[in-house]
Amino acid sequence: MQRGSDRLSRHRDDEMKHELQGLLRSGHPTRSEEWNDPEPTADDDPQVWGGPVAPGSEGASLETVRLELARLLGRSSFPATPVELARVLRRKNAPDALVEAVEERPRKETYSNVQELARALTRTGDTP
Repeated sequence: MQRGSDRLSRHRDDEMKHELQGLLRSGHPTRSEEWNDPEPTADDDPQVWGGPVAPGSEGASLETVRLELARLLGRSSFPATPVELARVLRRKNAPDALVEAVEERPRKETYSNVQELARALTRTGDTP
């Protein structure tokens, strides 16, 4: 039973399925629609594709930790204490290693931006 809530007709749906059929079957980018291909990574992009970024782990530089924190926290989370930041990270389903590293910071410290927090986290991760 058709309820009439579709924005497109049944014929347009079939037409759109036919247009995407080659892309869906091939599993790789098609040459006819270059705009639809994913953009390759740049040489200077941080490598966050390798898994969760945690301070002190292999490949966790200041830039990668800062990028991951900025992606999760945003500007509205600052200024804040480690307890408040850990609460926000848990709410946004951040990796446990990252949340634990933030929770290990002294409770009385206050961070005014992501850069300060990333520096503090990578500094503690680098020292033996």
